[in-house]
Amino acid sequence: MSGSEQQRSAGDVQVDSRPILTTTDGNQNITEVDALDIRQTLDPAEEYKMNHQRRGVALIFNHERFFWHLMLPDRRGTLADRNNLERRLTDLGFEVRVHDNLKADDVLQKIHEASKDDHSNADCFVCVFLSHGENDHVYAFDAPIKIETITDMFRGDKCQSLIGKPKIFIIQACRGDKHDDPVIVPDSTDGSDESTANETEVDAACAYTLPAGADFIMCYSVAQGYFSHRETINGSWYIQDLCEALRKHGSSLEFTELLTVVNRKVSCRKVDNCKDIRAIGKKQIPCFASMLTKKLYFHPKSK
Repeated sequence: MSGSEQQRSAGDVQVDSRPILTTTDGNQNITEVDALDIRQTLDPAEEYKMNHQRRGVALIFNHERFFWHLMLPDRRGTLADRNNLERRLTDLGFEVRVHDNLKADDVLQKIHEASKDDHSNADCFVCVFLSHGENDHVYAFDAPIKIETITDMFRGDKCQSLIGKPKIFIIQACRGDKHDDPVIVPDSTDGSDESTANETEVDAACAYTLPAGADFIMCYSVAQGYFSHRETINGSWYIQDLCEALRKHGSSLEFTELLTVVNRKVSCRKVDNCKDIRAIGKKQIPCFASMLTKKLYFHPKSK
């Protein structure tokens, strides 16, 4: 065996079935990790099937108050978010289930029950958290919950009736402790003043997690590392603008396009009235992480 043959045999095993090509600079063009060379013709306009008997379940976990030992302020304005979302999701045909101020064990039990439901005659699934957040957690009444713990319950190996169907998670919570300088954001972290003036507050902490598995989409109220802002009367910026977009375009616009519109609307806001003067003039930009594999439309259900 020649020296070159010995060197080649000691190298990595290649799985390409095509002849190895040589590039103009003398290097070989090699694909090392593709086990199959299967080409599919994909229709870029393909949509999720949304003509099942039911639209599906939408869970809303709304957290306004927290156990004292967490030292988290009340989230004034969150009831406006809850009611706004309930109306908009109901209009889209969802069976909305609202839960207020549940303890962590109760939240996980409700989510577990939903993951074990039969979704075979449903289009999709939605889960919303309105709360404080921190790192890769959101807060229930008495304890934080890891986002991945929630999303993992709906992976294809654990919730087979949602395989191939959109699984939408909407997280209204902070994802860090920085203000986005280009925007004005009135935030306050105290909950003692019961003033009726509409002020902007922050949902302390952070929510970060991207589940492994197709057909998930994570919709975050703010980009990683930044505060998320909530008005004490009108509700959070993100939920206000998301609900307005759903009202106007929810049954006609592709969902990721709708979320892009929401990004633009929120990015135009700024903090005008806030107890924390450092927040005046600050801004916010939402983001979404899509693992969808088709276009998603909420076309009206036929009666």
